Amino acid sequence: MGSARAASTPLRVVASSVPHAEILEFVTEKLGPELPLKIIEISGDLRPNALLRDRDADANFFQHVPFLRSEEAAMGMRFAVVAAVHIEPLGLYSRRVKSLADVPAGGIVSLSNSVSNTSRGLLLLQANGLIRLRSAEPGVNLTLDDVVENPRSFRFVEIAPPQLPRSLDDVVLAVINGNYALEGGLEPARDALALERADGNPYANVLVTTEGLAKDPRVLRLASLLTSAEVAAFIRTRYRGSVIPVRAT
Repeated sequence: MGSARAASTPLRVVASSVPHAEILEFVTEKLGPELPLKIIEISGDLRPNALLRDRDADANFFQHVPFLRSEEAAMGMRFAVVAAVHIEPLGLYSRRVKSLADVPAGGIVSLSNSVSNTSRGLLLLQANGLIRLRSAEPGVNLTLDDVVENPRSFRFVEIAPPQLPRSLDDVVLAVINGNYALEGGLEPARDALALERADGNPYANVLVTTEGLAKDPRVLRLASLLTSAEVAAFIRTRYRGSVIPVRAT
């Protein structure tokens, strides 16, 4: 009786609205009617990992592993990654120029103020020849102090990731996470001046739960559905290269 009751209890999953909640809605509507989900969309000051810690949620789906590890270090606890689902390529965007070659010297560049995404943004700028870093290893936490060459004398401003699309009116270049670009009305595959490579990308978005729930049948069922061929096809069709499924086929 206890396990049957647990299986019928809705799994509370905290998710970003785009694309994570949309993917979860597809799962529940098309693939998993027997899996009751309560989708809690991230808004305001909601902290998904804190909700997991405090048992106010059962899982979350919004982050990549480097961000998760930085959160674990700050919170002094460990969570469980149960599925890698998709990649949202980080992109370079501008409303002032059409090519990176035309980005003017001395301009302001905005990027994320979260530790792991600052590193990610700096690596993307270096990959496109705009700066040079002391270290270029993915997974290493980099800061602006690691910029050793800045040939165009860019001025950098770090802001909260959800605000990055709004910064486009005030900067020459913005380094924007894929989900926030989509929420801001951008289409990364079309609008970005440059995108991260998908091959070997360490920033896959993952389904995360507590260590105590890692083998919960509901969590395992959701992980299986999120990594299915049907979800991969939905992601390809819906987001047209702006979100890339980890599953190849």
